[in-house]
Amino acid sequence: MMLGRALRRVLVLDHNQPCNRQTPHSHNFLTRDGETPAAIAAAAREQVLRYPSVALQTDKVVAAQAVESGFQVTTERGELLHGRKLLLATGVKDEMPAIPGFAACWGVSVLHCPYCHGYEVHGQKLGLLANGAMAEELATLIHYWSQELVLFTNGPADLTTEQQAAIAARNVQLIETPIAELAHQNGRLQAVRTTDGVAYALPAMFARVPFRQHTDIAAQLGCTHTETGLIQATAFGETNVPGVFVAGDNSTPMRQVSVAVANGSMAAAFINRELMKEGVYSTLVQ
Repeated sequence: MMLGRALRRVLVLDHNQPCNRQTPHSHNFLTRDGETPAAIAAAAREQVLRYPSVALQTDKVVAAQAVESGFQVTTERGELLHGRKLLLATGVKDEMPAIPGFAACWGVSVLHCPYCHGYEVHGQKLGLLANGAMAEELATLIHYWSQELVLFTNGPADLTTEQQAAIAARNVQLIETPIAELAHQNGRLQAVRTTDGVAYALPAMFARVPFRQHTDIAAQLGCTHTETGLIQATAFGETNVPGVFVAGDNSTPMRQVSVAVANGSMAAAFINRELMKEGVYSTLVQ
């Protein structure tokens, strides 16, 4: 939107596979709190496409390289497209543990962010799936929203004496028995069943799962990554590769729509600034 309002010609290539597509409601985005991600995306597309210099194409980019005039990308359909600057808003892909029912509940009742979903389940008995240092971190964080927590380590607990003490201080119930399945109805958690046959009735669970980049385009271009696998960038989305910018989940641990929107705006402003410094002006400017 910002680049369209700056009269820049923009092509948005969207594969329509956002990581929040299962989430029934999105929160913490002022004016859109509680709406579905699909509704927010639809409104965004409608508003952005009001700007005549912006185009949207449903396709997947499979390759990208720097060329003399900027960048060339290759799509899944075999198209070659060119642009002076490249903004990667590609998100990440969460990797589900091999627990029956987990993937179906992900984003619905198995949750990653209490700031996004904690309000809806606060004060209820909640589950946690974590081990080691992450178990202590998650227990400490979620304890603010609920003082009745059940921590599933899904096997022997890997906790230091200090971590055990911190968890015990919050009266967190510790379950080391492996999880057999998450019993649910249409993604709504009913109970966590362990391999010893015990069922723990819970309405929701918080978990941190590994993730990977949705695409290796950034790596193809030579962008550096952090130790956690995020694309390394400045506050304005600049990567180490001149002309390549990033925004959203691919480069920040703050996985919220509002943060992604802010990232995109900052990157767009810097892209326009760079183009002006290079003497590239829109043909739409009168």
